[in-house]
Amino acid sequence: MKTVNVHEAKTNFSSLLARVEDKNEAIVICRNGEPVADLVPHKPPNRSKPHPALSKITLSYDPTETLAADEWPKAKR
Repeated sequence: MKTVNVHEAKTNFSSLLARVEDKNEAIVICRNGEPVADLVPHKPPNRSKPHPALSKITLSYDPTETLAADEWPKAKR
């Protein structure tokens, strides 16, 4: 993991960004020798896992149950 100071990061931001993008490398940005920020590759969110709020939804009916003849709209009967 490469470490750079704030001045170097400002001066060479484009090349640091290219390095993160190309080599998938993380860079630590320091001020007065103390770590302040991490420049890391972007990780897209995992969309295969359902959102936790979906588990709180409850239905008071069976959504797969077919409609009775009188429940259909008149135009569709």
